[in-house]
Amino acid sequence: MIPTTTTTTTTKTAAKNDIRRHAIQPLKISPLSTSAASTAAVKTDTPAIPPPTPSRKYHFFQNPTITPSGIAVITFDNPDKSVNTISFALKDEAKTLWNDEIRNNDTVRGVVFTSGKKDNFIAGADIGDIASAESKDEIRDAIADGMNFFEEMKSKGVPLVAAIDGSALGGGLEWALWCDYRVASASPKTKLGLPEVKLGLLPGFGGTQNLHSVVGLQAAMDMMLTGKEVRVDKAKKMGLVDLVADGAVLESVAIGVAEQLADGSLKVKKKKKGWMNWFVEDTPVGRNMMWKKVKEMVDKNTNGKYPAPYAIIDCVKHGLDNPRSKYEHERESFVKLAETKESEALIGIFEGMTAMKKHPFGDATATPVTTVGVLGAGLMGAGIAQVTAEKGYAVLLKDRDDQGVARGTDYIHSNWHKKVKRRRMTQYQYNINDSNLTPLTDDSPTWRNHFEKADVVIEAVFEDLNLKRQIVQMVEESTPPHCLFATNTSAIPISEIAKGAQRPQNVIGMHYFSPVPSMPLLEIIPHDGTSTASQATAFELGTKQGKTCIVVKDVPGFYVNRCLGPFLVEVTALVKDGVGLEALDSAMKDFGMPVGPITLADEVGIDVGGHVAMFLSNADLGVRMSGGDLSLMGNMIEKGWLGKKTKKGFYTYNGKKKTVSPEVKDYVKSFATRQLDLSVTDIQNRIVSRFVNEAAKCLEDEIIADPVVGDIGLVFGTGFAPFRGGPFRYLDTVGVQGYVDMMMTLREEYGEQFEPCDLLKDYAKSGKRFH
Repeated sequence: MIPTTTTTTTTKTAAKNDIRRHAIQPLKISPLSTSAASTAAVKTDTPAIPPPTPSRKYHFFQNPTITPSGIAVITFDNPDKSVNTISFALKDEAKTLWNDEIRNNDTVRGVVFTSGKKDNFIAGADIGDIASAESKDEIRDAIADGMNFFEEMKSKGVPLVAAIDGSALGGGLEWALWCDYRVASASPKTKLGLPEVKLGLLPGFGGTQNLHSVVGLQAAMDMMLTGKEVRVDKAKKMGLVDLVADGAVLESVAIGVAEQLADGSLKVKKKKKGWMNWFVEDTPVGRNMMWKKVKEMVDKNTNGKYPAPYAIIDCVKHGLDNPRSKYEHERESFVKLAETKESEALIGIFEGMTAMKKHPFGDATATPVTTVGVLGAGLMGAGIAQVTAEKGYAVLLKDRDDQGVARGTDYIHSNWHKKVKRRRMTQYQYNINDSNLTPLTDDSPTWRNHFEKADVVIEAVFEDLNLKRQIVQMVEESTPPHCLFATNTSAIPISEIAKGAQRPQNVIGMHYFSPVPSMPLLEIIPHDGTSTASQATAFELGTKQGKTCIVVKDVPGFYVNRCLGPFLVEVTALVKDGVGLEALDSAMKDFGMPVGPITLADEVGIDVGGHVAMFLSNADLGVRMSGGDLSLMGNMIEKGWLGKKTKKGFYTYNGKKKTVSPEVKDYVKSFATRQLDLSVTDIQNRIVSRFVNEAAKCLEDEIIADPVVGDIGLVFGTGFAPFRGGPFRYLDTVGVQGYVDMMMTLREEYGEQFEPCDLLKDYAKSGKRFH
């Protein structure tokens, strides 16, 4: 029989600490996060504290203590990492500690689990254990051993309390769910979640079974299927956290709770569900409706390409119907997912993202940055200013006139208001961010005085070489000698912009992607004369802005846009061959792209995409930019059909709806020169091969350092199907030889633009892999 209640407490202390701010958000699947902090796994190796001393008995734990009242305090504290993680080795040591210190100790009346690291309880599992496992049996046995430990821990029969300060993610939250009571600090850095889905996995230490008994089925499915992190106020409201305390007294409060649970003065009571939640979660009719809706949303958000969300649903349903085998089924499902190519790809992205955080410039000392100037308050400039101000920098946002700078500040304030409304930002933080922002114009009498304090200036003006050179001169006249000048150009070589500069060593490219607040990638482009200190400064600034930074060579289009050039040309070629706009979008979404190429062109802007494509067609790509007809976009620019920003591009936009207008249909039809009956696979192969071949050519020409950079760049910069892991892991999966053969077939049918680059031919001949 399924219980109709969820666990909570009703003590006066708990009521006093109740925080009721957030409403539960609708289910939204997000298989891949762009933030390493929100993954269920951690791969870090920077020591945070000195190694253990001889007096320390355990590696992963401080020596446990027992209070006079009989409460054992067990403190996670791995000296080898900046955060605590769950590993096979930690599991083995936890068993030893429990057996030696707690199991047969009759003086222990309760146990508190806490952390010796500030702002971190347990950040997740060590993904290296999965990668290093020699067989699936090793993974299965390790999980089974861990589950036996948790069940033995419970069998002690004393209250278990988790004292959570900072992140409790993945295995960290699962550990806390095995406890009877969870006390969390009020710190804004305290967050709880089960984000394993973002790595193509599921919670393997009981999470699929234990979470819904605490927070209810709907909230649990929302957390597990999206991998979202829950802040402490919402966690308290939904019952995931029982008590919120100040971080300074967190451990003593948790000890007090354990004492009260042990002596019976504090009871864990159950509150009844609201009638609607009861109907949806606990009646056959309601539950069937819920599962139907959940599957529909998973289908919509994953297009059936990600197995993990479906496995999570299956595990929860199986556990409800078969409680005796629920953990075993979860364990088997985890092992199956760990063997999938989708999980391998997503873990590869995670590891690459982690690698990109490491400073690539040796001992070069970055210039300390406190003030950042942003020139141009359009969509890009305003977005750059927003993410910079949010990280505590003083931001000088400058445009030509009041109208221009007002558009930028209005955009920023609108985004911040939305965050406040959605409770992702407090009003206090809004005010702090706003105080970091100083709007300026050409007519502001003091703008030069402000810029005398700038450490970095980022320009985001029109793609005009002469204009950018004029801005370099103006900035050098108005800023201190150490000031870094970063250009946000999307294609113009940085060496050209730096010509004539007085301080060329301070000139660098920082290519952001639109919309800046949500796009995670930043390309850093040094020219031959850029100093390593300037590169280090740009890298550290971009990383603090929340971006994943990749360093690429100074060539036309850099890396991401250089790959998009042939991609866009092939889209026009397919339109000429009679493929409809919706068919193009549908084919590429079926491949796994978040949006199709037609929607992408509208969102980026027909004028922007057309400018980049025309620039690259006149650059050094040669035949690789042939085969299509860029006048498709050129004519649209003349008509003013610039995409979503003008409400009309390939699609016509009316609120959230988009349609292809009769006028655009007639235009596209007149552009077609033949009507080929192409399959979805034909369309995908023609577009993706142009994309992938250019990525391989960039590796061949040393525009990118290695395949990891190439995969991260296209996944985070274009949305290249995350479950495929990026172009190079995709090639490894499908086989380079077969892919080269397919491209040679396309070359024979359509032309030399499909000729595979030499690197692909070499890998095909030798049988080498990129990863």
